[in-house]
Amino acid sequence: MHIKTSLSALAVAAALSVGAAHAADLPYRKDAPAFAPPPPVFSWTGAYVGLNVGGGFKADNSFGRAGDVSGVVGGGQIGYNYQISPLFVVGLETDFQGTSLRSNVGSASLPWFGTVRGRAGFALLDSKLFVYGTGGFAYGELNTRFGSDTRTGWTAGGGVEYAFLPNWSAKVEYLYTDLTNNGGFAFGPQRAKFHTVRAGVNYHFNLF
Repeated sequence: MHIKTSLSALAVAAALSVGAAHAADLPYRKDAPAFAPPPPVFSWTGAYVGLNVGGGFKADNSFGRAGDVSGVVGGGQIGYNYQISPLFVVGLETDFQGTSLRSNVGSASLPWFGTVRGRAGFALLDSKLFVYGTGGFAYGELNTRFGSDTRTGWTAGGGVEYAFLPNWSAKVEYLYTDLTNNGGFAFGPQRAKFHTVRAGVNYHFNLF
């Protein structure tokens, strides 16, 4: 009887040893990874403010036929965008520019101009790229041999803007501007029609 009990104990010990060896051979079981929510969808909705710099040159036979006109353009802008769907964005922007646009014969110059424009376009590349058209009201000071006058008119163009950080974007924009109205002041037929190409950065207050 004592011998049977000893054999039984040995059998149990052997079985436990084999089970432990098999358990040691099993791969390590890791805990399931915690669920990570997807990043928030990028949106252009919100107010922004920024700076820009670029160049300009006259279009057609403007600036009082004063020869070639070119110069540096720079200033600031403020606006608001609203993303009405994952694809479409609309907005309103106003800007004010100082310029060195002056004729090469010194008889005409445009010290400053500003615009108030609508913007509308498409949000691409996970909504971070905004491709848009823009147009609206323009105004500026035109100096010619007839005198100085504030002219009004219109502007239109387009651009691309890319959000490279959560609150920052960079843009490149082209505008054609036509300042032909002089408010009734008879300073002759002089007018300012010019192109501008500028690059800028914007800080966005409410990007989601």
